[in-house]
Amino acid sequence: MEMLEFENTSALDIALAEKVVAMLAADIESSGTGSLVVSGGRTPVGFFHLLSQQQLDWSAVTITLADERWVDNQHKDSNEKLVRENLLINEAHRANFIALKNSAADAANGESDLEQALASAGQFTVVILGMGDDGHTASLFPGAEALALGLDMSSGRTAIAVTPTEAPHQRISMTLPRLLDSKQVIIHISGASKQAVLQAAQAGEDIAELPIRAVLNQQAAPLSIYWAK
Repeated sequence: MEMLEFENTSALDIALAEKVVAMLAADIESSGTGSLVVSGGRTPVGFFHLLSQQQLDWSAVTITLADERWVDNQHKDSNEKLVRENLLINEAHRANFIALKNSAADAANGESDLEQALASAGQFTVVILGMGDDGHTASLFPGAEALALGLDMSSGRTAIAVTPTEAPHQRISMTLPRLLDSKQVIIHISGASKQAVLQAAQAGEDIAELPIRAVLNQQAAPLSIYWAK
């Protein structure tokens, strides 16, 4: 595991954009395509804007989300709305996008179609994950009924419906094995509170208590942590 610390979010955003562009460009050169999984929330917005301005063959890039709330893509809480307004702009407007929210009535009914859509993406180039103060990542929440299935590396599942115990909205989330099917996994966090959660996660082993531990303790994909003070 690689830990990279930055004095501020601006320095982190620059370094992370450079890393992601380099990996996407290398994949495009070697195989003709690249893919990027991003997460929602406030933390990545500056990074999204910077990344969107980078020179790259964006038409060869597929972007999707680690998780999504089961709401319309114009809803204020939609991760897709966040990505479309902050990342799929400027140069990156030419990228392909796989939406996690589909036309199904609820997240459980939408699982099958989403799993088919994700199958076409193959191994991801880069997966960027956030982390909540409760230690969740993607929509793999402590206490959620679907958590064990989401963390099961042998489940054969790539996406699951999740009903958080406290957070609003039904969710759809990539499973741990699908998130780790990547050439690089990056945890992107900022602030002292997130550092404290990260340190607590590193100090214990119970992944049901802090699901981010499943990412920290895995050996399936290279892992880097980008943290801004």
